[in-house]
Amino acid sequence: MTERANVDPWLAGDRGYWSRLGERWKARRPDRLWRAHSDAVNARLLRRWLPREEGGRALKTDLFDEAFGEGLVEPLAERFVTLVGIDLSQAVIEEGLRNRSGISAVRCDVRALPFADGAFTAVASISTLDHFRREEGVVEALLELRRVLVPGGSLVLTLDNPANPIIALRNRLPFQLVHAFRLVPYYVGVTAGHRRARALLAGAGFETLEVTALMHCPRVLAVPACRIVDRLGPGARARILAILGAFERLEAWSTRFRTGHFVALRVVRR
Repeated sequence: MTERANVDPWLAGDRGYWSRLGERWKARRPDRLWRAHSDAVNARLLRRWLPREEGGRALKTDLFDEAFGEGLVEPLAERFVTLVGIDLSQAVIEEGLRNRSGISAVRCDVRALPFADGAFTAVASISTLDHFRREEGVVEALLELRRVLVPGGSLVLTLDNPANPIIALRNRLPFQLVHAFRLVPYYVGVTAGHRRARALLAGAGFETLEVTALMHCPRVLAVPACRIVDRLGPGARARILAILGAFERLEAWSTRFRTGHFVALRVVRR
């Protein structure tokens, strides 16, 4: 990645950044095993938090999961008749739709959605809104997501967890440095802990129903381990996925907001 660390691809409207990233990931498909774990954790969350709605319409705020892993179409399609994804990258959209039915996609910015007011009954936003340089971008996106939701509609939102010490340290280091050491595979921006996220959501017109933390295995160790194990065959892959999954029991502990890589919130539009 040759982009300067101080370039904000979202606020600058640089779709090219994410398109170039998508093209590179199409060629390499890195971290497949880690992404399988991530998809499994997020799929369980959506099945737990989103109701089955007859005639329901759902929006997913990026297609990165679908482009480079199993993604989350299955748990969403179980619950909603219509499923629409958005992304800034045409390459990601093309990969996300490849060999998949039951989902359509639009290339757009989450802060300027080309949908009517109240177009959706639910939104799944899985680590999409933590790529802005400033908090104002998060607020703009939340207001836009509220606009396209029906009153009482559900939003499941996940964000990088700044209370996790590894995330806190990563966010204080220059992007070029952490990217060079392969600690982050793409641009990361501002985020919010669970208390600040609740305040932002309340200000945008949402009511928070549940809050938790996800992805409790230490990512800085787990991702390199997955890269090694991915070369060893299906048995080894299954074992490490089981080990990584066992870390999710930490969600029940009082320390979950220290160990979780992401905060997750279930909210409804007021």
